[in-house]
Amino acid sequence: MALKLHGIPMSTCTTRVLTCLHEKGLDFELVPVNLFAGEHKQPPFLAKNPFGQIPVLEDGDLTLFESRAITAYLAEKYKETGCDLLRHNDLKEAALVKVWLEVESQQYHPAIYQIVYQFFVLPLQGKTADQAIIDVNLEKLGKVLDVYEARLGTTKCLAGDFYSLADLHHLSYTYYFMKTPWASLINSRPNVKAWWEDISSRPAFKKVAEGMTFGEK
Repeated sequence: MALKLHGIPMSTCTTRVLTCLHEKGLDFELVPVNLFAGEHKQPPFLAKNPFGQIPVLEDGDLTLFESRAITAYLAEKYKETGCDLLRHNDLKEAALVKVWLEVESQQYHPAIYQIVYQFFVLPLQGKTADQAIIDVNLEKLGKVLDVYEARLGTTKCLAGDFYSLADLHHLSYTYYFMKTPWASLINSRPNVKAWWEDISSRPAFKKVAEGMTFGEK
């Protein structure tokens, strides 16, 4: 039975999983979820994810939600296929991947999420972005990127001289962030810029990015 991914191509969390699927070269079916009609809040979808959020992965009788958990599952189950995103054969490298996975979710994501949400999502809902919230989170993101700049001065990617799930998890939100007026936060840091240009040019993500029209203004 083919993998089924419930979500939409422009969703940051859906694209996180889509990129992982393409990195692994896996066959899957993308099942569209009509967010504007509230399909994700209806009983059939809530039976798959009680929190009413996309994406959801179905693999036979296993149903998973939360995009980071899904990518970790795929990277583990299909570790022999495509790129080894968790560095299974090296304990130290695997540990560093886990460290930078945590950094993305705990340090990087909270700041960049607020910026992308304020700049893109609220206007779509007919609301006005709060520049004060954007400014606070630009400052937070800048401090995180200072750490990244130092780290990426010693290694090609975050966990080492290899692409991993830690890098992949940065792609979707950074892609949209680079369409905001504040892309200079990335571009003004040479090591971060080189890293971003490298990971965003991978064929798997370029394929996914074709459907990421959410940030077009």
